[in-house]
Amino acid sequence: MDLAYTAEEEEFRARLRAWLATVLPTLPPRPDPLDWPGRRAHDCGWQRRLYEAGYADVHWDASPTHRLIFLEETERAGAPYVGANFVGLLHAGPTIAAEGTAEQRERWLPPVLRGDEVWCQGFSEPDAGSDLASLRTRAVRDGDDYVVTGSKIWTSHAEVADWCELLVRTDPDAPRHRGISWLAMPMDAPGITVRPLRTLAGSAEFAEMFLDEVRVPAAHRVGAENDGWRVTMVTLSFERGTAFVGEVVACRRTLGELAAAARRNGTWDDDVVRRRLGALSAEFRALWRLTQWNVSEAQASGGVPGTGGSVFKLRYSHARQELYDAAAAVLGPDALDLGREWNQDRLSSLSYTIAAGTSQIQRNIVAERILGLPKGG
Repeated sequence: MDLAYTAEEEEFRARLRAWLATVLPTLPPRPDPLDWPGRRAHDCGWQRRLYEAGYADVHWDASPTHRLIFLEETERAGAPYVGANFVGLLHAGPTIAAEGTAEQRERWLPPVLRGDEVWCQGFSEPDAGSDLASLRTRAVRDGDDYVVTGSKIWTSHAEVADWCELLVRTDPDAPRHRGISWLAMPMDAPGITVRPLRTLAGSAEFAEMFLDEVRVPAAHRVGAENDGWRVTMVTLSFERGTAFVGEVVACRRTLGELAAAARRNGTWDDDVVRRRLGALSAEFRALWRLTQWNVSEAQASGGVPGTGGSVFKLRYSHARQELYDAAAAVLGPDALDLGREWNQDRLSSLSYTIAAGTSQIQRNIVAERILGLPKGG
């Protein structure tokens, strides 16, 4: 395993860094965080710029190392995050690139790369969140279509999406992990009702989604019928393995800003605060090294992250919460002011031990698939 960058990779970094320095000052102001149609337009506009500059396909048509460099440099430069394009670029896109047919890749990948189409994620259900395999949304084959009935919850970006990566049960009599299929559902199909859900921070990037005999062409199935659980594991390996990489860089930057704020307001004189920030610095350095290891492993195995992504996701989720708890200690009474820096991020950090698989699920994966421990009876 080699964690060093090659000369070609460093040249890619330098070229990207120069481009970012030129283009970022020309971007329009960022929209109100609560304005999701405005955020969609802004995020897709940024994606179009990446496409025109030749960087759009870095999330699935580049080596894992180039992807790591891209995320590192864009985050350090303060470039826009993927935002409304999160599911399309970091979940559905890589999955279709890895598992889709040539026709599916040609239909769905270019619009995501250009910023023309946005995807949402229809995985979780009211009674099937962490226990995803117990999902009950049904898809019954009718000629060339599936007829889908059921409901989803925590459907990321459903309010502004064109497509949904949807998990459905196509064989209710099969063992629960074997009767699932992965569909690409058009969000303008008749029978879809979307009801936004508002988060603690006031944003509505999630929604409930109700499906009443929605017809989805069978040609929109990615992978074989009833093989959707395996395809889903590919999706989740990207979500846990590489989708949070840029956020580690962001947390390291926030930690530096937090230390500077502590020096300004006097909390740096508190030994407990200094030890806390020092421990977090070591934590995020270790997470970055783990990221590099995971990327090296993915590069050696064909580009799909392995189970090491669960180790990363488990520890990162808790480290992020610890970071913003430390920010609250530095801010003191100002930690109650949602208009202050870091307080909105503190609220959003609460979801990280649930999103992309709860910490309990990640511990099970680590125990069974990495450590080889027996499953509980």
